[in-house]
Amino acid sequence: MRTLLLLSVVFLVSCASIRDITNSLASLQNMQFKLTGLTGMRLAGVDVSRIASPSSLSISDGLALTQAFARRSLPTTFVVNVDAKNPNTGTSTAKSIPLTLNGLDWRLLIDDKPTISGDLDKPVDVPGNGKTTQIPLAVSMDMYSFFADKGYDGIVNLALALGGQKGSTSRVKLDAMPTVGTPLGPMTYPNRIAIVDTEFRGK
Repeated sequence: MRTLLLLSVVFLVSCASIRDITNSLASLQNMQFKLTGLTGMRLAGVDVSRIASPSSLSISDGLALTQAFARRSLPTTFVVNVDAKNPNTGTSTAKSIPLTLNGLDWRLLIDDKPTISGDLDKPVDVPGNGKTTQIPLAVSMDMYSFFADKGYDGIVNLALALGGQKGSTSRVKLDAMPTVGTPLGPMTYPNRIAIVDTEFRGK
């Protein structure tokens, strides 16, 4: 009798665990991402984030940029901010399940032109509480290497459009492959996703 009772308890616990695992696996397919900003841009050492237009460049900033362009090198650094949202909040029949973003294999596209790639520095917890979790992705690239055909004025205008005082992420996209921690271990999405600034996307 005790053996039967023990087996029944084990069976019930196993069923509950299977349900939890199933819910977790279903929710990871729906983890969603959105671009929310591009901050701290520096172009050849010039703080672009404080500049509204090319006419606002100081003499020293203009000199630094023209000299860098003449050397055929415009090292650029900035941060792309991505919001992650876990929709498994427990508002329906499933309980709230926190997830961990173990990896985000990303490639940065500017004006649909592929540039550099990267990944997370460390895992990011995304709780199932209905709130978004911001993920800052540090970018370091040479704008000249990818956009030399635009010329000096074109590159400066592009940098200002992206990271200037009036900049936006409308010309930026991340081609990404998320890897999410689940009760069965890390699982990678079946397909790459496009992360943009107009909507949350998860597949």
